[in-house]
Amino acid sequence: MLEEDKLRRGMTAEQARRAARLELGSVTQLREAHRETRGLPLVETVLQDLRYTFRTFRRDAGITAFAILIVGLGVGASTTVFSVVNAVLLRPLPFHHSERLAWISNIADDGVSEWKVQVNHLLDLREQNQSFSDLTAYFGFVERGDQVLTGDGEPERLATVSVSENFFAFLGVQPILGRLFTPQECLFDGPLAVLLSYQLWQRRFSADPDVVGQTITLDEASVAIVGVLPESFDFGTVFAPGTRVDLFSPYPLSEETNRYGNVLAVIGRLQPGATLESARAELTALGERLTRDHPERNTIKPKLTPLDQRVSGRFRPALLVLAWAVGAVMLIVCANLSNLQLSRMAKRQKEMAVRVALGAGRGRLVRQMLTESILLSCCGAAAGLLVAVAGTQAISGLDAFNIPRLESVQIDVAALGLTALIAVLTGLVFGLMPALQVPAVAVHNELNDNSRSSSHSKKHAWTCSALVISEVALACVLLVGSGLLIRSFLRALDVDLGFQPEKLAALRINPDSDSAPAKRNAYFNEVLRRTQSIPGVRDAALANLLPLGGNLSRGVAGKGQTYARDAYPQGFVRIVSEGYFGTMGVPLRAGRDFTNRDSPTSEPVVILNEMLANMLWPGEDPIGKEITEFPGRRVVGIVGNVRHRSLEEGYTGEMYIPIRQTNDYRAVDLVVRTDLHPAALASSVRAALAPIAPTLPASEWRTLQQLVDKAISPRRFVVLLLAGFAGFALILASLGIYAVISYSVGQRRQEIGIRMALGASATDMQNGILLQTLKLAATGMALGLVASWGFGQAIQGLLFNVTPSDPATFATAFAVLMTVAALAGYLPARRASRVDPAIALRAE
Repeated sequence: MLEEDKLRRGMTAEQARRAARLELGSVTQLREAHRETRGLPLVETVLQDLRYTFRTFRRDAGITAFAILIVGLGVGASTTVFSVVNAVLLRPLPFHHSERLAWISNIADDGVSEWKVQVNHLLDLREQNQSFSDLTAYFGFVERGDQVLTGDGEPERLATVSVSENFFAFLGVQPILGRLFTPQECLFDGPLAVLLSYQLWQRRFSADPDVVGQTITLDEASVAIVGVLPESFDFGTVFAPGTRVDLFSPYPLSEETNRYGNVLAVIGRLQPGATLESARAELTALGERLTRDHPERNTIKPKLTPLDQRVSGRFRPALLVLAWAVGAVMLIVCANLSNLQLSRMAKRQKEMAVRVALGAGRGRLVRQMLTESILLSCCGAAAGLLVAVAGTQAISGLDAFNIPRLESVQIDVAALGLTALIAVLTGLVFGLMPALQVPAVAVHNELNDNSRSSSHSKKHAWTCSALVISEVALACVLLVGSGLLIRSFLRALDVDLGFQPEKLAALRINPDSDSAPAKRNAYFNEVLRRTQSIPGVRDAALANLLPLGGNLSRGVAGKGQTYARDAYPQGFVRIVSEGYFGTMGVPLRAGRDFTNRDSPTSEPVVILNEMLANMLWPGEDPIGKEITEFPGRRVVGIVGNVRHRSLEEGYTGEMYIPIRQTNDYRAVDLVVRTDLHPAALASSVRAALAPIAPTLPASEWRTLQQLVDKAISPRRFVVLLLAGFAGFALILASLGIYAVISYSVGQRRQEIGIRMALGASATDMQNGILLQTLKLAATGMALGLVASWGFGQAIQGLLFNVTPSDPATFATAFAVLMTVAALAGYLPARRASRVDPAIALRAE
């Protein structure tokens, strides 16, 4: 109609057709408008964008695969770390009203006894406080493998925890079979009873539904099974990380157990409406009154801590550092992909110009670019989810790290939601910058093969350089942070343990502690004789507790000396045989070692470490002096200090009692020093002891190095993850540098050809490109080193014997990054040096 009108006005057919099209718009625009009137315009345009995006992915398959790979690794790492943080820090404890639970510790002993509480203090606190609806407790010195199960099947050492009568009801845990403990079973001389963990019930009893009522033999005593706890209740992963607790027995709150001293770990539940601050004030006043009214008891100074903070609070700084690190990795991923998209945009300028010429609006092109980036990110996130599933399964299956609740790490709804959010945000972040470049397309210039937009190229180059600088800066921070933690880890491994763990192993055995002293000592003599006669055994000795493997402590006083009630020197108690110090490599500083003549009928003796001797008699010779404990013993020797709690903590007081003068132990470790590899000796030791220890479990052999590795395992966990993130960031930064320099060389090809035609040598061009690379890296390093100093200050609490601004670490990070940058720039620089001036000038 419009064309006919133009014809009537005197235009030629061609002029009328052209004028009508100019007035109505292009045929493509009209067709799109017609389609929009027929259907759902937004849905159809989105589908068009998706179809076009998939065609683009197929065309650039290599780039697409690379992008999906790095997004997948980044998202997988992010989801894995979030799952760990969620399990350890964020997820509520699996107990009834866990938000109202508080750990009640006793800080009267400066933490040497690990802040435990005495039985009568617990009973008084329970009766006289107004802030807590109830209190419960368990025996706080949880040891690995303290009872031997015999009977059907192989003998097996099991970890048992003794709990107060109301422990499980307090936590809201009900058995899936049987019942909880009765009041009679919780008496000191009550019938013996145990509850089985779900895992032990499955493994040892084949999930027998009739197991309740059966009796088992523990340490040669018959004990009744009264119930099976649910699978969801895992005592070890919350209260004793790294320990698999299989059995639970009742702990009597009686005068007999009160004499054991500060041995209870106490948990309270706040009354509805009560606050932690008001409860603290009340218990502080109550503790002062109890200490004043009962001078015959140990001092009580209650301290309240939210239970979740007590369980995992000390791991919060390390896990937050990992969360920050994985966030930095994702920013580097986004910067890298933004550079990748910008490079693709530079190659697609003509395509965009054509689409603009055909009528595509700015919004449509921006939406197309964001669709590509988000879809690419979602594909990467799908791959990353597989990485996260594998990562969380691997972490939850590890028992080498003493981190609470690590076994419960899993991909849950929160993790899936985070993965989806990261996918969308990542797509938006790395797609936004290329999308903003779309309006800069100059249609006339891009459609003209002989023209180039120098201003656009400069803007593109500046943007890419800024992204690479940010990548280098973030990689620098990660490198310095991981370097500081690695140096701390190595320093911790290098501390003087006070003993020599190399080629040292131990086997847990159960002597009959109720037998006559002469019979028990004869048993020890036979154990040591048989072990020392094995080829390859250099020394052997006995001890009730190993370094880094559990602690019992008590106050001690020098005879004739007086102390304030709450100022008694504290020391760890070790019960050992003669030859223990030589076997362990603990130096004897003064006096003598124990001998087999230190018997029950001889004078009671004790050996102190240097720290406790100096605490008791500073500046004096302690040999021959007496302590008033156990009930009184003469000091016959002084030995070097040993680290018993951790590698990072300082030494504490220690006192050693000869094993032949006491029976205050349930099981002992046979410690063996060998000239062979410790694993090669295990079967020989078991075979030698089989005639006198037929119920010895087959899996009891462990090396002292395993205890050291276990003690350092939380630090190793953080170091390994952070070092992995730093390595990934370094790779991404190097790829970013390579991409930017390669793009720069491609844009400057004609310039390089002209320079070489005018006399510049290939070496000059190569050095110039390398210098450009190093300037780029140096700028990022300058920013990164400043940020690294702040990061070092933030993680100072995680460092050990390393300063936050450690020069060696900063210098190493600088050298590594600059070397990597030079290597990343070498290939583009070499390519630039091989440009043929004639070809370049002809292209110009």
